[in-house]
Amino acid sequence: MSPVVWLYLICVITPVAFNIGSVAMTPLRLLLLIMVLPLSARLFSGEFGRVLAVDILFFVHILWATIAIAVNNPNRVVENVGSAAVEFLGGYLVARAYIRTPDQFEKLIKALVLLIIVLLPFGLPELKTGKPVIPTLIEALPGIGSVEDIDNPKRMGLERVQNVFAHPIHYGLFCSVAFTLLLLGFHGRLSLFKRAIGCAIIFAGVFISLSSGALLAVLLQVGLLTWALALWRVPRKWLILLGLMALGYVTIDLLSNRTPMKVIMSYATFSAQTAYYRAEINSWGMYNVQQNPIFGLGLRNWIRPGYMQRGSVDNFWLVMAMRYGIPGFLILAIGYFHGLFKVGLANLDFSDRALRLRLAWMITFCGLSFTLTTVHVWTAMYSFVFFIFGAGMCMIGWRPEDFGSDEAATARTEAARPGLAYSRRHAKPAEAQPRGGPAYTREPSASGPKSSRDGTATVYSRFGAGGPDARPRYRREADEE
Repeated sequence: MSPVVWLYLICVITPVAFNIGSVAMTPLRLLLLIMVLPLSARLFSGEFGRVLAVDILFFVHILWATIAIAVNNPNRVVENVGSAAVEFLGGYLVARAYIRTPDQFEKLIKALVLLIIVLLPFGLPELKTGKPVIPTLIEALPGIGSVEDIDNPKRMGLERVQNVFAHPIHYGLFCSVAFTLLLLGFHGRLSLFKRAIGCAIIFAGVFISLSSGALLAVLLQVGLLTWALALWRVPRKWLILLGLMALGYVTIDLLSNRTPMKVIMSYATFSAQTAYYRAEINSWGMYNVQQNPIFGLGLRNWIRPGYMQRGSVDNFWLVMAMRYGIPGFLILAIGYFHGLFKVGLANLDFSDRALRLRLAWMITFCGLSFTLTTVHVWTAMYSFVFFIFGAGMCMIGWRPEDFGSDEAATARTEAARPGLAYSRRHAKPAEAQPRGGPAYTREPSASGPKSSRDGTATVYSRFGAGGPDARPRYRREADEE
């Protein structure tokens, strides 16, 4: 794996903040600020394979975001759009550039698991004290700062752990991304015991964040993985699942006096109060979108009741629509889901390993896509989500040669075979013998062939040794003769 990827991941988990003039910077922003323009030029020159529709749509999204901020906040367009573009496009481009092969993808998974293992011991004291260990140490150093210590209410009598991230939700999501990638992606390459230990550590990181969004992401991954394994012989299992989900949605809508989303949110959060508050956020957020459908609100404050003192919106997709308008949201969503469909439809039947990695990545993002409707991501986590998304785009171009000579030879053999394997209809011509030839005969012993009653050699052919004209008689009158 490229050292650039290692440097990127280390910057993601480095909670250092400093200023360059009036611009707030982090190590991640500085790294991506240096790399985003060269990587963009290399992407559109075709150096990373053919240019995908998702590549173009993501750049168009940033262009529209620039227009939306310029309309709403012309004095802040350079600083805010610059940071958003660097984090969003930078993470995506690093993955597109340096995660190209199955080996690099697997090494990325190992790197994520290693970082989660390293971070877990720093999160355990915070579970009791509520003070993030690493950010507190960094704050004590002169000239630099760190992420803000989020004072969240306790859950289950425990403090929520944010570790090195801007919010406990971000720490939980960072851990949840590696769960299925390790459990399924390394099937056959690591023992079940090692994968189980790794997943236990990952789930521990998710749990101590005490974030319903992160826990929901893992539970959805487990559910989708269970469905895939239980119906692995059924070719249309995902269409069946979509049908069942649509049926369940309609059933809830008919039987409940609440909307299906409100019912789902009531079971997907730790408390009824949280579910109610998020429902109110969604309702008023949509009101703001309807009032500003084209260019959104930009960085302006959004309209809400007086009792909703916090200005945060726990829904990434809704934030995109509120900030950049419906066009900005649609461009991003179309690019995002177009990428998912392209990976899902890629022909990877030549390798079981490729199919496992693809399914693990798809399950991860199906869970994450739904979870983003209950959480918002920004700064390092915003970049990291689209870095992992970009890492999966390489699967569209995977070929048998990327998996070693053995799988490449197998794929070429399967492609050259003119029909179903083991089909009698497509037997090779060399294997078809003439009717009177030695086909299906037993090799003669050293003492010579056994003789039948009429003196001919015993053969195990449909017609005997002499062909159809010398067909032996098995009727009674032949014996009498």
